[in-house]
Amino acid sequence: MNTTTKLISLHGGHSGQYCSHARDLLEDIIQRYIELGFTKVGITEHVPPITDSFLYPDEKKLNLTTADLYKRFEDYIKHINRLKKKYASKIKIFIGMETETYTGYVDHIKKLTSIFQPDYIVGSVHHIDDNCFDYSKDEYEKIALDCGSYETMYEKYFDLQYEMIKELKPFVVGHFDLIRIYDGGYEKRLLLPQIVQKIKRNLMLIKALDLVMDFNLRALKTGAKEPYITTSILKRAAKMGIRVVPGDDSHGVNEAGGHVDKAIEILKALGFDTLWPEPRLLT
Repeated sequence: MNTTTKLISLHGGHSGQYCSHARDLLEDIIQRYIELGFTKVGITEHVPPITDSFLYPDEKKLNLTTADLYKRFEDYIKHINRLKKKYASKIKIFIGMETETYTGYVDHIKKLTSIFQPDYIVGSVHHIDDNCFDYSKDEYEKIALDCGSYETMYEKYFDLQYEMIKELKPFVVGHFDLIRIYDGGYEKRLLLPQIVQKIKRNLMLIKALDLVMDFNLRALKTGAKEPYITTSILKRAAKMGIRVVPGDDSHGVNEAGGHVDKAIEILKALGFDTLWPEPRLLT
């Protein structure tokens, strides 16, 4: 066990410049990480959508198009490359991008990866049957209704996640159990045999591919009692020797580094190694 644990986030740094539901300038966020004592950080902006049908509500409200978001992502990559060089003596910046998982995503993400050559990718699932489940509680409930039950929705989520992990091999698997976001009864649901089977299967694939799981702290900002990953899954990952790394999932200066100290305490208590691995591109 490493005893000189350093602050890190491998999922975060969304800024108001390149994300419609974030705030502040990207450089200000980088400066905040430096102020907090971070020596390494992963900045993981959302990828542009494949078509306008996958625009988020905030993007639609601003009348943005797929072309607009592609250009914005292009600007992000250029900017973060400049900042990586500018602050190299103070902080090691890993340039990342956060994926989506919907119809056509595999070729789309592989093409973006080839064009932009990020240091690594964060593999995330925010959609069920091409509908975004984590943007609003109303949409979440509608998707559960369309699936026939919460349980079926969970099963679909973990099946999509398994496919995404297998196809993209993301260095970081983002917020593993995000599907519980608006479910007050998630703790019992995540222990149902048919759901546990899929969780175990996905964890085995993560272990086999030597990937990292994101200990995503954004849930704490919204008042949840624990981060994504929930304790039952976290303990299983610890027993399997899977690496887990904090991700503040920050969307502004005041969120940068949020709860990372607490995350490190939790991970150490469960026996995780906190000698953090350096991100790399696996696809």
